Amino acid sequence: MTLKPSSDPLHGVNLKTIVEYLVEVYGWERMGLAIDIRCFTNNPDIQSSLKFLRRTPWARKQVEDLYLYVKSGETF
Repeated sequence: MTLKPSSDPLHGVNLKTIVEYLVEVYGWERMGLAIDIRCFTNNPDIQSSLKFLRRTPWARKQVEDLYLYVKSGETF
């Protein structure tokens, strides 16, 4: 039996890695401009952001989409 590689570009990448990468590349301020959620604009930190994103599917989707956009080489 041969395993097929996943076609999901986020396969194997956890949410903490995504948020840390975006903070490193853009910082909290630019992330807050790109995705207007309070966990990025008011006293941001990794833990509170992860907590919010894990409970809020629409926000998590926006963060994952931004990550994929950034990794594709585009800039915003």
